[in-house]
Amino acid sequence: MILIKLGGSVITDKTAYRTFRKETVARLAGEIKRSGEDVLIVHGAGSFGHVVSKEYGIQKGYSRPEQIPAAARVICDCCELSSMVVEELLAAGIPAATVPITAAFVADGGKLIADHDEPIKRLTDLGIIPVMYGDVIADRSMGFSIVSGDQIMEMLCRMYSPARVVFVSDIDGLYTADPKTDPSAELIREVTKDTLAHIRTASSVDDVTGGVGAKMEAMLRMTSEDRDCVLINGNVPGRLYSLLKGHDVICTSAKGGI
Repeated sequence: MILIKLGGSVITDKTAYRTFRKETVARLAGEIKRSGEDVLIVHGAGSFGHVVSKEYGIQKGYSRPEQIPAAARVICDCCELSSMVVEELLAAGIPAATVPITAAFVADGGKLIADHDEPIKRLTDLGIIPVMYGDVIADRSMGFSIVSGDQIMEMLCRMYSPARVVFVSDIDGLYTADPKTDPSAELIREVTKDTLAHIRTASSVDDVTGGVGAKMEAMLRMTSEDRDCVLINGNVPGRLYSLLKGHDVICTSAKGGI
């Protein structure tokens, strides 16, 4: 099994509120189906989640009444996004179903608590792929918080021990600087915890779940002696398919744990 996260920067335009990239998602779904690999799929919230969350400080927890309708709006928007992603997966012949984390789990201090995973495992046992995504979630100590897709990826790694973990983003991998703003940025093909400590990472758009640095830390936590975690550019047609088929592609691999 291969665990895939379709990043919010690929499936949406993160600079424009509620902008879904339908053609890109349809292509990626087709590449996954064509590969013939068994997969689990998570996706980011992109502009369906981050814009309103940042405006109202949802990631900081409940502090004022006006956050309540904003949090409800984010939950609704993220669910709508997931429905659109799943529609493209179904159209490609992938039996997928949205599983909202806000209905399945809780958090505490912004950390996902997944102590009841039976519904997810029963779906996969049937051959239905549960599709989860970063979202607002009820939080025992904060009222509500945001659990990122990367946290969900870590949970699924513990549950299923996938052979490989793939993060699909809008850049070729991890760079020495932000490649969107710094033309001298260089791609780093392999990352360890020591490498990451010396790299400055910055996001060029609003991101309330940590940016590239936090993503690489999460990726390192998901590595093992038998498993690497890879960050690739989903905007390049055929790259996800090539990676899934075992071909050498431009990417960043995380190795060695953290």
